[in-house]
Amino acid sequence: MRSALRPLTRRGMLTGALGSAALLATGGAVAGCGTPAAQQTEAGCVSEDLSGSEQTLAFSNWPQYMDVDPDDESKRPSLDGFVSRSGIQVTYTEDINDNNEFFGKVQHQLAGCQSTGRDIMVLSDWMAARMIRLGWIQRLDPAKLPNVEANILPSLRDRSFDADNQLAIPWQSGLAGLAYNGRVTGEIRTVDELLTRPDLKGKVTALSEMRDTMGLLLLSNGHDPADFTAAQFDDALSKLKRAVDSGQIRRFTGNDYAPDLAKGDIAACIGWSGDIIQLGFDDERIKFVVPESGVLLWSDNMVVPNRASHKANAEALINYYYEPAVAAQLAAYVNYICPVQGAQAEMEKIDPELAANPLIFPDEAMLAKARVFMALDEQRERDYETRFQQVIGA
Repeated sequence: MRSALRPLTRRGMLTGALGSAALLATGGAVAGCGTPAAQQTEAGCVSEDLSGSEQTLAFSNWPQYMDVDPDDESKRPSLDGFVSRSGIQVTYTEDINDNNEFFGKVQHQLAGCQSTGRDIMVLSDWMAARMIRLGWIQRLDPAKLPNVEANILPSLRDRSFDADNQLAIPWQSGLAGLAYNGRVTGEIRTVDELLTRPDLKGKVTALSEMRDTMGLLLLSNGHDPADFTAAQFDDALSKLKRAVDSGQIRRFTGNDYAPDLAKGDIAACIGWSGDIIQLGFDDERIKFVVPESGVLLWSDNMVVPNRASHKANAEALINYYYEPAVAAQLAAYVNYICPVQGAQAEMEKIDPELAANPLIFPDEAMLAKARVFMALDEQRERDYETRFQQVIGA
């Protein structure tokens, strides 16, 4: 059952009260101390796996990111299916509301090579990359993930922060691109149109998530967000500043642009595919656009933290969710991009309309235009975020 009535999409929570501004405060540092978070190594922080004797698993996820039974919201059909099949009892907790906020919850334990009490955590690309950089994430065993190896989308393989697909496995993905309301404006095809077209002046919003907005501007300049130089970042930031200074961009938002777009209070925006799917259920004139220069692909990833004591159980669950039928069951509820090849055919049996939706199952042409934002080291992360925040007035 599709979740068309969710008041807030999962992706929109990324720019909540502890979003980008909090990143500037915490960076890679321990909150309140200003000292670097402790780096760990695989040899220096050894984890003992008790899966052979303990059939349990602790799973931390975002709210509204798991299918539920519409007649009994205490039931999660796909997760209940895993428990029934495997015999592994899962403690499922929706305790991730913001990447930085969650980082603050777990950083002291992970920096000290202590257990967080969690076996799987779902983190966005850049936060997964940060924790991998700090040595806080366990390496997975490919032999226990045959479904991942067989079925993960090619566009999600070999990402810069996980070159061998053994540290972070996508749970769901989405796109950052353009959107417009056809009731109040004509079609938008390019980022440059959004930033310069006179009829859109003051009727445009962009995202306060640096990677998505800047990634699209890098693409519009002919540069690759997955591999760019400081000078190329500066060029894209200058383009953004011109649009801000000219009054073209009304404001920068989290996903609170969605109701304004639906009402026609803004004409066009940089937005997220999951939001536009939800709006499109009510008004088909609201369109998501893959810019001619390309689109940003992001993921939220399943990771196993250091000192998690049920790694093999976690691998069993990850492998289970890469079965196409299970992946389709989940995608029918959450409506984000399904990272599993073969799930589209299974979705035909559940909801043919969703199976045909390119924002859940992008075609090869769309994915060929998709790029993942480059993993940043701590210094560049802080520098780029700071200068971006200065331009957008945060």
